[in-house]
Amino acid sequence: MTLTPTKPVSSQTPLSPDELQKIHAYWRAANYLAVGMIYLKANPLLKEPLKPEQVKKRLLGHWGSSPGLSFLYIHLNRLIKKYDLNALYIAGPGHGAPGVLAPVYLEGTYSEIYPDKSEDEEGMRKFFKQFSFPGHIGSHVTPETPGSIHEGGELGYSLSHAFGAAYDNPDLIVAAVVGDGEAETGPLATAWHSNKYLNPIRDGAVLPILHLNGYKIANPTLLSRISAEELESLFRGYGYTPYVVEGSDPEAMHQKMAATYEECIAEIRRVQQEARQSGVATRPRWPMIIFRTPKGWTGPEKVNGHKVEGFWRAHQVPLADVHKNPENLKQLEAWMKSYKPEELFDENGTLIPELKELAPKNHRRMSANPISNGGLVRKDLKLPEFRNYAVDIPSPGHVEVENTRIMGEFLRDVMRNNMTNFRVFGPDETASNRLGALYEVTQKAWMGEILPEDADGSLLSPDGRVMEMLSEHTLEGWLEGYLLTGRHGLFHTYEAFAHVIDSMFNQHAKWLDISKHEVSWRAPLSSLNILLSSVVWRQDHNGFSHQDPGFIDLVTNKSAEVTRIYLPPDANCLLSVTDHCLRSKNYVNVIVADKQKHLQYLSMEDAIAHCTKGIGIWEWASNDDCGKEPDEPDVIMACCGDIPTMESLAATAILREEFPHIKVRFINVVDLFRMQSEGEHPHGLSNRDFDSLFTPDKPVIFNFHGYPWLIHKLTYRRSNQERIHVRGYKEQGNINTPLELAIRNQIDRFNLVIDVIDRVPKLGSAGAYVKERMKNEIINNLHYVLEHGTDKPEITNWKWPY
Repeated sequence: MTLTPTKPVSSQTPLSPDELQKIHAYWRAANYLAVGMIYLKANPLLKEPLKPEQVKKRLLGHWGSSPGLSFLYIHLNRLIKKYDLNALYIAGPGHGAPGVLAPVYLEGTYSEIYPDKSEDEEGMRKFFKQFSFPGHIGSHVTPETPGSIHEGGELGYSLSHAFGAAYDNPDLIVAAVVGDGEAETGPLATAWHSNKYLNPIRDGAVLPILHLNGYKIANPTLLSRISAEELESLFRGYGYTPYVVEGSDPEAMHQKMAATYEECIAEIRRVQQEARQSGVATRPRWPMIIFRTPKGWTGPEKVNGHKVEGFWRAHQVPLADVHKNPENLKQLEAWMKSYKPEELFDENGTLIPELKELAPKNHRRMSANPISNGGLVRKDLKLPEFRNYAVDIPSPGHVEVENTRIMGEFLRDVMRNNMTNFRVFGPDETASNRLGALYEVTQKAWMGEILPEDADGSLLSPDGRVMEMLSEHTLEGWLEGYLLTGRHGLFHTYEAFAHVIDSMFNQHAKWLDISKHEVSWRAPLSSLNILLSSVVWRQDHNGFSHQDPGFIDLVTNKSAEVTRIYLPPDANCLLSVTDHCLRSKNYVNVIVADKQKHLQYLSMEDAIAHCTKGIGIWEWASNDDCGKEPDEPDVIMACCGDIPTMESLAATAILREEFPHIKVRFINVVDLFRMQSEGEHPHGLSNRDFDSLFTPDKPVIFNFHGYPWLIHKLTYRRSNQERIHVRGYKEQGNINTPLELAIRNQIDRFNLVIDVIDRVPKLGSAGAYVKERMKNEIINNLHYVLEHGTDKPEITNWKWPY
């Protein structure tokens, strides 16, 4: 079908015959390298006929999108040289690495970073062999690829990463190539709306390019099978001006692409110049490109009688049985020779000088842009002194505050001090999560229409730095792109819905892990900081749908080198943890802190010491240190999380009143990974330290914020595992008061006292009367809730009595 762009592209041919010939030759060289990566492990310049032993046995590369990716990359290079552009290239199509690695190698960056992959025949041989080969690089644009901030192992995030990179980078242009298979994903669909947040004065620009080659692995793509009018209307509806480059004849496509890039870059610069000169930021119709070419362009038209080029069979390896099929081996050789490598590379295997000149130089190469190695341009945050925000604690367990509100006051001043490299991201919940103090220094980013009534509390502004959109996917993608290009930020969301970004977190954690351990040239990045609030235990009105503390379970599955989980019990601990996380590099820090009012326990200096240790005995809540002689507790009351901490303290108070002779040691955990063995996690306690805190054999009643089996998972190697009894969320609850929900999941004070009676041998039947009273308390409190709709005053007003 023929597509008509909303704004016609000039009919002129901007490339002279000489330029056209050189660009086409450069593209042939890139395609030759891409095919070589997929197939060859030897004989890189085909100086003699191919033999089966010179071809890889593991043919895992994907050819389908490679020629289009290199075509777009090379044409962007022409504009970078012509206009001295600061540009970044993001390749969204899955397994499209050959189409990016080839131009990266041709412009010399790859050999600079990996000297053994030199720009000669021997280096080319190693370059070919390493691709998708055990112990080397994968078939998508992994962290090992210079210039990459986006792997594409999972589809859907290229566009949000691109916009994240563009925010606060006013001179940057990000070409974001979206695969038409990728365009079917939910995250990508919402990411098109990122143009409603891009400020042409202070931000850079994103040029989205829909790579419409028609097919996924084994099916046509949706956007390739709708009418031209429908496709154009879709992107006009998203707020873009679509330009179309369509065809299969290389000469015509080179001219069309050159003209289209020229117009798009000119339009981007016009929009920015107008906004920056006037000082008025309005939302333009940014250009985007629909780039339509055959799948597997320039590859074999048919293999074994089956259509390949322009069909789904081109997606992976068109010639998969070259080791056993001599005819296919000949076809592979003919395919590679069709690019005429002898015209492109000299006898040594080096790209000829007249083609070498086409690439930009030094840091203008997209593969060498410092922004793509964000740690190189990263600057530390100017952090206020977090101690200045301390909550005064006259005595433990008497003052109540909203913990995240105090955190919000700290973040407000972090924002005030860092108005060009720090942003906060959250799905329409900034005020709900008690971070509203941020609005004292900035508002919500918004490039859409602003109505008169918005002046009354909507807090919308083109200059806003609080990023709100009801798509966790897009927010997380923005933040990742922002961090990967050297900036800082925080993402917050309701705890139950952090699962929306489960796989995004997975991919980012993997990127950090590879970068940290296998890609030494990547400089450390600011950590990905995630605040989970509106937690499972305070869902009085939202109910069962909002009760899920399982995101932290997922985090514990990832590399111990890059994951950290903190559950501060009060505001001063939360301030200490937040300051630490904002200073850290190359981690995913997950902070779990509720937004409702909670009792406060530790002075700021005590909180700093407690958070530094990550775990510790609260002496003021314990009674096992009775004198000069060494003593051991009868039971350890342990807790992790703000609500479980309060319930454990309440249970401890009951125990000390009912059984004055029982020795209780109270332990609070802030850093969850302290529970794991030191051999499993860098923060893990040694067995000696664990047994010192918890004793080797005394019963432990552990009250946990999340699912109880997570603690068993972390402590499975500890001594006498069966003595560790964990209470946590058990999928019991709906519309419940705080105590009612705690009772249904048995993390409440009364059930905890019963647990102690059942597990401390010396109590035995001596605890029978207390146990009965605890059961009666449970019954009475549940009846009270059903009648009054609230917990009893003695529950809601409870304070630490000692």
